[in-house]
Amino acid sequence: QEECFLNLEAPIARVCGYNTPFLHIFEPFYIPDKWKCFNAIKRMINY
Repeated sequence: QEECFLNLEAPIARVCGYNTPFLHIFEPFYIPDKWKCFNAIKRMINY
């Protein structure tokens, strides 16, 4: 793993929730959904 960063073809991306506190009632909007994952994959492919 120490040398794998030299072979990356695209920058590392995080697919996660926002970095803020949230109410549990808003959890469905906070958790990454399929569209957030899809957009991250699209950005990686188009890099």
